Amino acid sequence: MLEKLPLVKGDHGLLYTSFVTTVRLTNASPPAIFILGDSTADVGTNSLLADSQARADFPHNGIDFPNSRPTGRFSNGFNSADFLAKLMGFKRSPQPFLFLSSLKSGLRRKMFRGVNFASGGSGLFDITGQSMKVVPLSEQINQFITVRSNLMARMGPSSTDYLLSKSIFCISIGSNDIFGYFLNNSTIPKEQFIGALITAYESYIKALYDLGARKFGIISVPPIGCCPSQRVFNATGGCLDVLNDFAISFHSALDTLLYNISSELHEFKYSLGNTYEMTINVIQNPAPFNFKNVETACCGSGILNGEHPCIPTANLCENRNEYLFWDLYHPTQAASKLAAVTLYGGELRFVSPINFGQLAEDS
Repeated sequence: MLEKLPLVKGDHGLLYTSFVTTVRLTNASPPAIFILGDSTADVGTNSLLADSQARADFPHNGIDFPNSRPTGRFSNGFNSADFLAKLMGFKRSPQPFLFLSSLKSGLRRKMFRGVNFASGGSGLFDITGQSMKVVPLSEQINQFITVRSNLMARMGPSSTDYLLSKSIFCISIGSNDIFGYFLNNSTIPKEQFIGALITAYESYIKALYDLGARKFGIISVPPIGCCPSQRVFNATGGCLDVLNDFAISFHSALDTLLYNISSELHEFKYSLGNTYEMTINVIQNPAPFNFKNVETACCGSGILNGEHPCIPTANLCENRNEYLFWDLYHPTQAASKLAAVTLYGGELRFVSPINFGQLAEDS
């Protein structure tokens, strides 16, 4: 029952993952990649926010990152933003906006390859994550406006427009808004709430389009009721169906929105990752993916290691590649890599109408 869900603390970005039997990798390498969203894509933004309460810049986070360095990623290593960027020809995700903007020539460097704006705990609504001092999607777009202005100053309008039109804009957001709905015991009808999220999403996509974006890689909301932090509220240890129902409805509405926008906006192209289907596919049949535990967090404490966050004193599993969940909300590096491979080269069941690889290749 909803009234029994004193749900969430901290950031709630979850995972998206799947198995791909065959991946068609392309030689496409877009000129730049711009990443917006929540903790599923944050590569250190919140670590640069002095007052942020949604952080991962401490052990055991980053234990499998080079030099076992906690980078602010909510992961034991790299996240899906990194692996997607690698598949598109980059070394890893671009640096956070707040880092680049602190450098003298960070946003005007000649070898400009993109920016990561994602902030753990953020949402489509400004109020989502507000108490944790994070960067909502609206502010992330304002940051992009600053980036675009710097590109204009260095390259001129024509070259900037061309670069942006060929670049990939990845957005991974929505989970935290839904968690907030339940945390606040909202009485807004489900359809009305999902509609409000989609209206906000539409305004942000069109704002980016008006600023020059043309190619959108959209990552939907996974089955958030299956993360360890939510399973602890189910006496059987199973997923919370009520949260998963919201995730399904969100994806369906987002799919319709993107289809409609594609017929409305000239040269608008998109790829939508069905993260619900991708994740459930692994949870229901983990063996082919080499996962042995899809319920318990690798790092954490309490029931399923899902009652408290991953901190230096938390329990830590040894066989991290066999776990789907790194902490009470987020995927392991292994799950994130699988997710990125699926998004990049997956079949229509998982990503449509084209996959991220085809989006990058499409000129």
